[in-house]
Amino acid sequence: MRRLSTLVLAVIVLPATSAGATELDDLLEQSRESAYSAEQAISCSTPDGVQDAVVRIAQSGGEITVGSAVGDDVEVKSGDGGWVLSRHGGVVSSTSVVGKEAEVDPLYIVEDLGELSALGRDATAFRLVRGGVIRAELVLDDDTGAMLATTTFTEDGETYCQRRFISFDPTDPGLTATETIDVDELQLASVGNGSLPDEIVGFQRLDLYEDPLGFRFAYYSDGFFSFAVFETPTTVSLDEGGLVEMGGFQYGRSFSPGQATYAWEARAGGMALVGDLPPDLHDEVLAALPKPEAPNFFRRIWRTLFG
Repeated sequence: MRRLSTLVLAVIVLPATSAGATELDDLLEQSRESAYSAEQAISCSTPDGVQDAVVRIAQSGGEITVGSAVGDDVEVKSGDGGWVLSRHGGVVSSTSVVGKEAEVDPLYIVEDLGELSALGRDATAFRLVRGGVIRAELVLDDDTGAMLATTTFTEDGETYCQRRFISFDPTDPGLTATETIDVDELQLASVGNGSLPDEIVGFQRLDLYEDPLGFRFAYYSDGFFSFAVFETPTTVSLDEGGLVEMGGFQYGRSFSPGQATYAWEARAGGMALVGDLPPDLHDEVLAALPKPEAPNFFRRIWRTLFG
């Protein structure tokens, strides 16, 4: 049994198709080069109740760390070409997500909402609209490009998640490298399959990885929202959550602040989806992936022998 423990960090790759989009793109590029530390409050209204947390964020030299503000046991480190999840100083999982260069159709209209003040700093607000639906509002710091606040919405206009900095220090935190232990390396793969297609309802597959034991991982984005799909010969276990029916099939589901996770067994093996999608997008994304069903005979033998 493979226990899924990961965090998908949002990567915004909006194409610049308007003055607002161009300004937003410039600020995001500026943000990638900036150094700062902050505390961020996250609150999400999910179908299973409100999920909230406060996390510490630090960025320096193209590397970002995200850790708990109330304990030091778990930390996610992201940088040029990868992410690492560490627990008590040892790496639990790591991979190198580089993102292929791809032409992405402009799905979002970017509206410039003008200037405002946030945490006593000059900032600019933007709205993202997809298919006539307001999906997000962003507040970016004018000096550093840091995203001071983000609100995402469901298709009926209800707030899904709010993320906002409650403290912000625009000085270099001087990050140190995480001490790692040996882990199975995931290799970049160039060819997909039916279970991990190139495109899922407007979300383009940016990366695909696999290891020698048959574990496969694909990363998808529509330019703002993103999710990862995992495929493994063994079953996938969730620490929390319960069963839910989606499209006539049962899935394991759990929510954490800013993230939804689904896990199920398909004929090809264990499957999981992890992402920041609003709940109204879950059905159509899951419908494009292999449906829950009992594994075939040889998969059952494999699991009996190897777990």
